[in-house]
Amino acid sequence: MSHARHEAAGPRRHRRGLGTAVLARDLEQYLHQQIPLCRAMRVQVAAVDALGVTLSAPLAPNINHHETVFGGSASALAILASWSLIHVRLREADLAARLVIQRNAVEYERPIAGDFSARSALESEEAWPAFAALFSRRGRARLTVLATLEHGGVRAGRFSGQFVALRSER
Repeated sequence: MSHARHEAAGPRRHRRGLGTAVLARDLEQYLHQQIPLCRAMRVQVAAVDALGVTLSAPLAPNINHHETVFGGSASALAILASWSLIHVRLREADLAARLVIQRNAVEYERPIAGDFSARSALESEEAWPAFAALFSRRGRARLTVLATLEHGGVRAGRFSGQFVALRSER
């Protein structure tokens, strides 16, 4: 998951903004093709907009022996939602990059006993211009993304991850 490349078949969209159904469908297709775990988890792209990406997954393929979501599945969904946000924004900025996760932490606040989601957001929206500029100049930049895990509209966990974009040839 950490080395998925997005430049070859990543979703493209018009410069008018984020959040179209076409973009969500394209992103979901891309995730399922490029990151097989997404198919196995039955990940769906619920929303894509300028502030974040929301992914969802059903309990059945992510269940553990307690009949709740396996912690690794919850963590993976948060990583995927966070990775997807940077992936989409890099595409919008027309920046070809290999995007990898460098480190992360997840706090599980309650068991998840059903379908669940992860909504990502930049730790600081103001960090994006500096990230994009540094990447353009040096071919490498880091960015922190946060995500909230939810079940039934209730927060079930929090994620923080640092991602690195590395210059990639198209």
